[in-house]
Amino acid sequence: MITINIDPVLFHIGHVAIRWYGLIVAGSIGLALWIADGEARRKGVRSKDLQDAATWVIVVGLIGARLFHVIDHWAHEFATNPLQALYIWQGGLAIWGAVVGGLLALALFARRRGLSLGRLADVAAPGLVLAQGVGRLACVITGDAMGKPTDGPFGFAYTNPAAMVPHLGVYYTPMPVYELIVNLGIFALLWQLRKRKWPDGALFLVYLSLYSVERFLLAFLSSYQVVALGLTQSQIVALVGLAVALPLAARTLLRRPRPRWA
Repeated sequence: MITINIDPVLFHIGHVAIRWYGLIVAGSIGLALWIADGEARRKGVRSKDLQDAATWVIVVGLIGARLFHVIDHWAHEFATNPLQALYIWQGGLAIWGAVVGGLLALALFARRRGLSLGRLADVAAPGLVLAQGVGRLACVITGDAMGKPTDGPFGFAYTNPAAMVPHLGVYYTPMPVYELIVNLGIFALLWQLRKRKWPDGALFLVYLSLYSVERFLLAFLSSYQVVALGLTQSQIVALVGLAVALPLAARTLLRRPRPRWA
């Protein structure tokens, strides 16, 4: 069992607080872009197209991530102070919202430029899942997205008053640590598979399938709100992701036609 007493604010510049959360999220985005740049060159995607796509994906992805979080926590966190939904720098991003928002932005961008959505998604996939894992370090420091209270053998308790956990001094299941480990495993697999001569979109569909399974199973350890049928928002989105990814992946990998979404 581990007790954490880290101030979520790293330092101040005047009245501006520089937070661990924002710094780590920005670093994880930079890491994803760096990996995507190498993959883009390998797959013949122009640097200009990648940069333009990244701008839209990051902006819409962050909006989606915050929107999903606000919806999931509206009743007990934002209903009494709706303006707090705009305080994105304080933490609170739903990764599924980033995936959904980013993919929609990428699809619109690919359509407008006449590019393959599948190829662009494959370029993004390895860096995306690695960034998702690294980004969970922000949750470890701030206490965001912790699981249910636990008696052990592995749990995190927070003592800093600014931590995002419901109660100080209570040991919680360290969901972000488990997600970090699984995401690193998915990244390692995608890194090995990325050089296979698969049709455009196949690698991203493998990512989406594995990530959906991860989020569905790990959510049973979470303290997220139950939305319907005894499932959380994350689990419902994960089931939708699987329902989309598995048939497309099977069709793409087994029959090898050009996928319609590419």
